[in-house]
Amino acid sequence: MRTQRLSSFIDTALDKTVAPGYTKIGWAVRRRLPGWPADPTPGSLRGQVAIVTGATSGLGLATAEGLAALGATVHLMVRDTDKAEGVMAGIRDRVPGADLHAVRCDIGDLGDVRRCATELLDRLDRVDVLVHNAGAMPPERTESPQGHELTMSLHVLGPVLLTELLLPLLAGGRTIMVTSGGMYGQRLRDDDPEYRNGEYSPTTAYARSKRGQVELLPVLADRWHAREVQVTATHPGWADTPGVVDSLPTFHRITGPLLRSAAQGADTTVWLAATGGDGSSGTFWHDRRRRDTHLLARTRTGAVERDRFWAWTAAALDLDPVESP
Repeated sequence: MRTQRLSSFIDTALDKTVAPGYTKIGWAVRRRLPGWPADPTPGSLRGQVAIVTGATSGLGLATAEGLAALGATVHLMVRDTDKAEGVMAGIRDRVPGADLHAVRCDIGDLGDVRRCATELLDRLDRVDVLVHNAGAMPPERTESPQGHELTMSLHVLGPVLLTELLLPLLAGGRTIMVTSGGMYGQRLRDDDPEYRNGEYSPTTAYARSKRGQVELLPVLADRWHAREVQVTATHPGWADTPGVVDSLPTFHRITGPLLRSAAQGADTTVWLAATGGDGSSGTFWHDRRRRDTHLLARTRTGAVERDRFWAWTAAALDLDPVESP
């Protein structure tokens, strides 16, 4: 009992102090603590179908490879299928016999999401795991083809719409949002979801959209419960990915030696996809543990704000805010 309490204390301390817990130090310490959840059983995803968005580099590539190594048939949902062919060849070199397919889709373009979903409904008879990993941090305010602020369209609207459209295939399956610890510094901006007010900041926009992902978890869990679709979110800590290099060069230069590998950052996503964690839906995870969604009192969200944000999301996607399809 004392060992368990000490393990829990160390884990919590790493989480609350942020920097050590998010780096590869936190990863190395946690996985050696008593009670670290067991790895997925080899072959545990054999016969299952997975989709990973944004799978040509970084966390998405590591996730696709991790799922393939567990036996899943993995569809890499990407904007550039030519690039995906090279990525898949590399995965097959490292995971002989991997069953991989490329699917073209721009998650930030809601029209393209609808087109792609129609194609998948025709091609597939099931989807067991859907990982929403695609992400971007444009340097200035950018709009999607439908006129939505791009990070919100890419991280919130596109993933919700894709899941809604694929629900007939996802019954009994799992959908996972790959979010960011950066959301801890932002409150839900239900009053300005399109970031039309104030001076635009790429990092703030990114964190706001990731906060939006997390705040919708309980709403989506209730909405998709009848289909027995589990929805969770993970954050990878600080991982060394091309996105970090391109979007946060100073941060990368300073923290580079401490950053996790992409595989370490994707570990909890792969683990949740294979095991379901503790079976709960609407929950937020980091390093194979459920985590609080708020660290600061000023970011806490009430039901009114969450409901208003969901109403905006549903209206933007032309969804019935009460009844799921």
